[in-house]
Amino acid sequence: MDITAAQAFGWEFLGTMLLLLLGNGVCALNALRTSGGRNTGWLLIAFGWGMAVFVGASVADISGGHLNPAVTLMVAVRGGLQWSLVPWYMAGQIVGAFFGAVLCWAAFKQLFDANNYDEDGNVTHANQSTGGIFFTGPAHPKNGWNAVTEFIGTFVLLAWIAFAPTGGEISNLKYFAVAFVVVAVGMSLGSPTGYAINPARDLGPRLAYAFVLPIKDKGSANWGYAWVPIVAPMLAAVFTGVLANVLV
Repeated sequence: MDITAAQAFGWEFLGTMLLLLLGNGVCALNALRTSGGRNTGWLLIAFGWGMAVFVGASVADISGGHLNPAVTLMVAVRGGLQWSLVPWYMAGQIVGAFFGAVLCWAAFKQLFDANNYDEDGNVTHANQSTGGIFFTGPAHPKNGWNAVTEFIGTFVLLAWIAFAPTGGEISNLKYFAVAFVVVAVGMSLGSPTGYAINPARDLGPRLAYAFVLPIKDKGSANWGYAWVPIVAPMLAAVFTGVLANVLV
């Protein structure tokens, strides 16, 4: 089905907003000091992000449920999307990710307030950074190798989409299956970088955290690393799209 630029922006905005609300939400649940689910661990985070993809992509089915500039670029390289719509898809994804992070903060506002302070404003747990709830960060600060990791993880996701029997049209895929690909990437490859595998998923919340969210002692947005989860997934998108055009 052909869609307009406004539809592309709107549906990708809505789907990506839900993705980040739930994805950042499972990270907040795991990390915040007064959360009932604190320290439930990597397995819950991996499944939480996978189910977040399922919800967001299912809601955004009209636009194909990309939710990810790397997916959009790969589909366009394959010829499955008009290039004139690509900026609208990506804008919707980044803005949606931004607002999804804001909604996550609103849902957990009281827990953020209590993370380092008691009700009287006294410090209870100093240096409990909250940045990792919203954006990714590496286990080791070697950005070249971190870019390699992000490239590989994104390639796994995009290869499944590109080489599926549907011929790469993500709107025809079963989103529940895509969700489990995300779970697989997280469980197998996620630890070195936090597996952004999606530039919007990382950039939108990083912008929200740095410039909007009123969190006390929130720490650095780590802009020196921010290029890795943007550049590496987009390179993987071009590589996968070209490879699919050659092989399929």
